[in-house]
Amino acid sequence: MKEVLLFLTDQWADWEASHAIAGINAAPQYVVKTIAIDKQPKVSIGGLRAEIDYEIDEYENFDNLAMVILTGSFSWGESRHDKVAEFVKKVIDLRTPIAAICGATIFLGKHGFLNDIKHTGDIWEYFQENLENEKGYTGAKHFVSAQLVNDNGIITANETASIDFAREIFRTLSVYPSEEIDVWYDYFTL
Repeated sequence: MKEVLLFLTDQWADWEASHAIAGINAAPQYVVKTIAIDKQPKVSIGGLRAEIDYEIDEYENFDNLAMVILTGSFSWGESRHDKVAEFVKKVIDLRTPIAAICGATIFLGKHGFLNDIKHTGDIWEYFQENLENEKGYTGAKHFVSAQLVNDNGIITANETASIDFAREIFRTLSVYPSEEIDVWYDYFTL
């Protein structure tokens, strides 16, 4: 089975990736594993305690990696997370898809990963406010006010777009046939 890594920090937004990881884990060709800076369990905003499968320094299974998902978290604004940025750069260089939602889009912006691609995040004013002092972000002209953008293997989503986020992840990974994904999406957005 191919691995999809869910990167966790303390105070991760458990609801933002819940539909995506449930759907991925239900597919026989994928398994979701957690990854973090260290092996200490991470507690979500909702109080869920998650065990960590991999520490980023130890991860070597890049040939079997299908995607990395970065959820929102209060901690993205508390630190630059340079070690995570090194890991993400390696994943992007290998042309493995990255999916980021909410505050994780600001993390990608801080490190220059969104400079040359269309992207979104939370409302522009919030996005701009969090990146105005960051020299690494020069991609303002590529910001799109939308729930979700997928460009060049990087999916970015607004914090209110968890269903759209899951659908785009399913499409990118071809988790299910397109028709099944559309039925799933229609069911959750009625």
